[in-house]
Amino acid sequence: MMRTIEVLIVIIIITGAFIVASFFAVLPWPRQVSPVNLRRLAFTTMQTLDSSYDLSRAAFDPNNNTMWGQLQVALSASLPPNILYNLTVYEVAGSGTQLYNNIKSISNAGNLGTTSDASSYMVASPNASFSVTPEKIGEQGGGGTVYILNCSDANSWWITGYTANSLAADLQALLSPYFYKTVMVQNTAQLAQILDGTTLQGEQLQNAVVINTCGEAVPIPSGYYASSGVGYDSASDSYARYTYTLGKRVLQYNWTWVSIVGYPLYYVSNTGLFPNDDNTWGIYGMKLVGPAGLNAFLRGLDNQTYSYSGSGITSSPGVVYFSNQVLDSSNYYGIYPSPTQTSTRALPSSITSTYHLNVTTYVFNPVGGSIPGAVYRHTVTQGGNFVYQGAFYALGLTRTPDIRLTALGLLSDYKPRLYSSEYSANGTSRIAVLQLGLVGGV
Repeated sequence: MMRTIEVLIVIIIITGAFIVASFFAVLPWPRQVSPVNLRRLAFTTMQTLDSSYDLSRAAFDPNNNTMWGQLQVALSASLPPNILYNLTVYEVAGSGTQLYNNIKSISNAGNLGTTSDASSYMVASPNASFSVTPEKIGEQGGGGTVYILNCSDANSWWITGYTANSLAADLQALLSPYFYKTVMVQNTAQLAQILDGTTLQGEQLQNAVVINTCGEAVPIPSGYYASSGVGYDSASDSYARYTYTLGKRVLQYNWTWVSIVGYPLYYVSNTGLFPNDDNTWGIYGMKLVGPAGLNAFLRGLDNQTYSYSGSGITSSPGVVYFSNQVLDSSNYYGIYPSPTQTSTRALPSSITSTYHLNVTTYVFNPVGGSIPGAVYRHTVTQGGNFVYQGAFYALGLTRTPDIRLTALGLLSDYKPRLYSSEYSANGTSRIAVLQLGLVGGV
């Protein structure tokens, strides 16, 4: 009985203490417990006002009272009724000690009280146009030429749905803004000319990029480059000797040779040289070289002694994905091919050690020991230092080439910068500052 009475007394004491404390406690105002974020409210309000460029147009037309009246109505409707505001537009000064000049102000109160905050918002002139100018590869010297093989006397393979001519035109449109000189190689005679070290249009031949648009086939000039010991291996009855010579020229001129799809250098093509020969698939003017073409090319690029090897080295990893570097480049250059592709002709990573190659750009993430697409640069020693001499860019993808992939891989590797016009240029931009306050302050 006594214990029950003690418990009741304790409950009465605790309840009384709570009631007395609550009576004398001073609770904060709701706005202090959950304050209005005036800075964020100001910024989002200006974004809303400029969603249809109304704020921008008013900022550059301060004498249009009708427009400013409509802007003020919209501003008042966008804010809660207990919010005071002052919207001021400033012009960015081109010179002098004063950075900003007051252009126009509107407000619903003479004083914003003791609690206020502000945000700024840059508006652009509706009459201004802003452009992006790419840096030209080679404009500072050292290369800058891109050769696009558009040989009218050579056939192509594994570019299903396209012609070499259409691919060449698309590549020219994509890459010419980024290279100092773009040269279309119109026939195999012109190809022989640059292989001999003679320019076509006075361009810089050393350090150039050479893009083969014929897919798995490569154009071969007649005459010297198809002769025995230079292009033709009579002992093996193969034109792998020609691809070996190509590799030697890539090393000699420090070219970047680009294969856009499939198994590189699998056929050689010249409609005049092989009018009655086909690639076993009914495409005449072509000769099958097989895996020996790529093997010989890599030996030539590494300055190894020529030997015939017909062993295949590619693999089929299936669906492959862009590397992070290329994803970033895709956003930077505004080129958006599909980031997933199908690869059935991926090169093995072992070629990097066998032929002294260094991968400078992974276009697609490697899958195990397979590299679906990458830029390989050949490493040589000069004066005790390692330098790059000759390069090979191979996209081991399945048929139907997307030329945007070729362009994106090259831009990712060469990294030309984009120069955009500045919003702070004199007369093209103004700053709007919206200051907000609460009725009654704190």
